[in-house]
Amino acid sequence: MKMLALFGFGSVILRGAACTVNDLLDRDIDKKVERTKSRPLASGALTPAQGFYFLVFQVLLWLGFLLQLNNRSLIMGSSWLVLFFSYPLMKRLIHWPQAFLGFTVSCGVFLGSAAIKESLDYAVLLPMYFAGICWTLVYDTIYAHQDKKDDFKAGVKSTAITFGDNTKYWLSGFGVACISSLALTGYNAHLAWPYYPFLAAAAGHLAWQVSTVDLSNKSDCHRKFVSNKWFGALSFGGILCGILAS
Repeated sequence: MKMLALFGFGSVILRGAACTVNDLLDRDIDKKVERTKSRPLASGALTPAQGFYFLVFQVLLWLGFLLQLNNRSLIMGSSWLVLFFSYPLMKRLIHWPQAFLGFTVSCGVFLGSAAIKESLDYAVLLPMYFAGICWTLVYDTIYAHQDKKDDFKAGVKSTAITFGDNTKYWLSGFGVACISSLALTGYNAHLAWPYYPFLAAAAGHLAWQVSTVDLSNKSDCHRKFVSNKWFGALSFGGILCGILAS
């Protein structure tokens, strides 16, 4: 329970720091996007200096979290900051920034394992890592469809723009890859049978998202994006029940 609470705290802090970096680097772009122009830095409610000081505070909290873990986790978690802080730049450089985001946020599976085990079980961690990348590509591509017109005008790259009218085909493929990888994760981790009904429910939720989302409707894209909390809850619940029943 201690580790669960620690990582819950750490995930909130790092997520917040990543958002702060994103808002700092994208403040000029955010001014040109209808949905983001009212953000504190874009609107001028906060100065860049104030945003930077807040970022320093968040990073110090993150380092405080890492100091509660072992040395390997400390090194891994400190290095992870480079990836998180690089993500906003990817939207200017590559057409698949959502993939880079997936590569980055999914590294948490390695950090969590390093914190509680002597060695990393790659037969379990690699398919889970790949599942995280594919899930990120699904939900963040849906999210990016909210701003695709403004992003295109501002020169911002995204998979929403890259995939265009073929988005749902891509999302379907990523969804299948995600669920297949999670099934392999459960098999390699020897999780008990309760894991799989939860996984089936998560698969149904992902299929519902992809099949029903109206990519031309900003409100619906936002609703589907937010609904991913249920996919995460089902996946976590399945892992927990699978472990307890083993």
